[in-house]
Amino acid sequence: MDFDLAQIDTVLGTTRAVRKRLDLERPVPDQVLWDCIDLAEQAPTGGDLASRRWLIIRDATVKAALAELYREAGGSMIMGAADKVRGTGHPREGVLTSGGYLAEVFERVPAYVLVTIWGAHDGSGNPGLFDSVVQAAWSFCLAARSRGLGTAWTTMHLSRKQQVAELLRLPDGVTQIVLLPVAYTIGTEFGRAARRPASDITFLDRWGHTTDRPSADAQHHLDDGPGLTVEIDVDAPPAAVWALVTDVTVPARFSGELQTAEWVDGAGPAVGSRFVGTNEMEGFGRWQTTCTVVRCDDERCFAWAVGDVDSPGATWRFELEPLGFGGRQTRLRQHVTIGPGFSGTAGMIRKEPEREQQVLAWRRKALRTAMDRTVAGIKALAEGREP
Repeated sequence: MDFDLAQIDTVLGTTRAVRKRLDLERPVPDQVLWDCIDLAEQAPTGGDLASRRWLIIRDATVKAALAELYREAGGSMIMGAADKVRGTGHPREGVLTSGGYLAEVFERVPAYVLVTIWGAHDGSGNPGLFDSVVQAAWSFCLAARSRGLGTAWTTMHLSRKQQVAELLRLPDGVTQIVLLPVAYTIGTEFGRAARRPASDITFLDRWGHTTDRPSADAQHHLDDGPGLTVEIDVDAPPAAVWALVTDVTVPARFSGELQTAEWVDGAGPAVGSRFVGTNEMEGFGRWQTTCTVVRCDDERCFAWAVGDVDSPGATWRFELEPLGFGGRQTRLRQHVTIGPGFSGTAGMIRKEPEREQQVLAWRRKALRTAMDRTVAGIKALAEGREP
């Protein structure tokens, strides 16, 4: 059977969390919801156990009570946060104002679908619980999208799950998974969200091993832009972490390979600025490199090219991601791409091309040690601890 990949990809790529564009006035027929549930029930089921149960909620009194529980569980907090950031350009303004809107109009949504399953999660890993219901719930969202309906994945009510269970008369032994607001959408055109590309978040054979381009033969090659990523969560806001990653002397303090670094002509972190790094490695001696800043997005990304900007020996970057609604924590990511220009690694591969896989594995191993030390040291400093 030939599938229309363009249509399938559109559904998969544009099934958004819809809140502000839910049509609160247009009713949603039972048959449409049942059709979506029938499709969702085709999802894989662990142990072939028919344990999923679906509850459609339309009653105005029940929705009003559920709305109060939702706002108590955190909806009111999000509404307040949305008021504070509205119109400020805050990086989380969109999600906060969207979430705040849903909390505000909660009881006006035409229908809610509560996805549940028989069983209590005991951490045993036995099939038949979360591994058998989340994929079905998402299939429901996809089926709804293909019919012009919008949904949003909400779990905030779970902090009031006992009260919700009493309100809905759920029997003991039933676990609530997700509550989905369902309505026709105002307009049907939705774009793809900004997401990290597969090359950034897909690792090959070992955790953190990346390539900029997919390999033609499933091997690791210098021409594909091999790299390495390490990540760590820091209990400090992005501003504190940013001050450390843009101080080029800080990575030199921890990595063990980069010995010293200093800005050229007193420059600072800005695109086009340069700094000189002095490196040392057993078996290779000491050498210096001139690095040029190629990206400097405030509190987001700081990147530099080693050597020739157009064909660097390596490109390094620190990326910062605020965690939580308050942005009081930061996920710090350090990444390096080896090549495509000349470097010691490239020289070894050109000298012995038959050993390319071994050379890249050796280089990544050495880089991981240095990068793990670096992000751990930055974390300690940002959190006010001695590294």
